[in-house]
Amino acid sequence: MADVNRGNRPLSPHLTIYRPQMTSISSILTRITGNALIVAALLIVWWLLAAATSEAYFATADAVLTSWFGDIVMTLSLWAVWYHYLAGLRHLLWDSGRGLELATAEKLGWVCVIGSVILTVITIVII
Repeated sequence: MADVNRGNRPLSPHLTIYRPQMTSISSILTRITGNALIVAALLIVWWLLAAATSEAYFATADAVLTSWFGDIVMTLSLWAVWYHYLAGLRHLLWDSGRGLELATAEKLGWVCVIGSVILTVITIVII
């Protein structure tokens, strides 16, 4: 029968004692950026549908997307595109069996974060 004395056994790691690692943070960010891109795509589809519907409705949608809020959302969406792209390349590298060592995986996580910020700034400057 299983040991019923749970009072002396350690509990699983909790946020107070667990230090997030770059590999876990980059994995979570990949999922968050993927979902955020769905929201951004819905906003762009809304804008396009408004353009096809009427001039007044398009003016409303355009006002939202060109406001300070829309600028922030679209800039963060641009960063999410670059981050998700670089994370996808990282996963392709991992699928080939390379870069799986802990130190290399951590460096690749930083490459995704820093690289996505740099590519976002370059894209904004070019556009």
